[in-house]
Amino acid sequence: MLHMEQNAGKKSQNKQIGVWGEQITANYYKKDGFRIHDMNYLKPWGEIDVIAEKAHKIHFIEVKTVSYETKADLERAVAHGTWRPEEKVTDFKIKKLSRAIESWLQESKWTGDWQIDVSAVRIVPRETYAAINILDNVVL
Repeated sequence: MLHMEQNAGKKSQNKQIGVWGEQITANYYKKDGFRIHDMNYLKPWGEIDVIAEKAHKIHFIEVKTVSYETKADLERAVAHGTWRPEEKVTDFKIKKLSRAIESWLQESKWTGDWQIDVSAVRIVPRETYAAINILDNVVL
């Protein structure tokens, strides 16, 4: 029974870390002059974490977040190139994202330019520290 409770707690913690990463990403884009259209646009076939617009172009943003115990752990991981959150954007994830994008484009009647960005967020919750890396206009 304890194992199930630990898994539930871990799942809840991971969800919270993901929410923080999405909020950090949205704030980053806002500070860069973007308007946030939507967050967590959800369809049965996929989800878009953040939808933002700037200069008449929509950015569909997939957010991947990883947490570390300390800032030193985060810096060590970055220095050694280990555990890059953006590597979690798999082909399967991109297929689901693409279907959700098609739905959003149809519902919004958007006919302008758009692109997909990946936001890789590394956080240290205990030290309220975050680092963000935006992969701009990833090609599918």
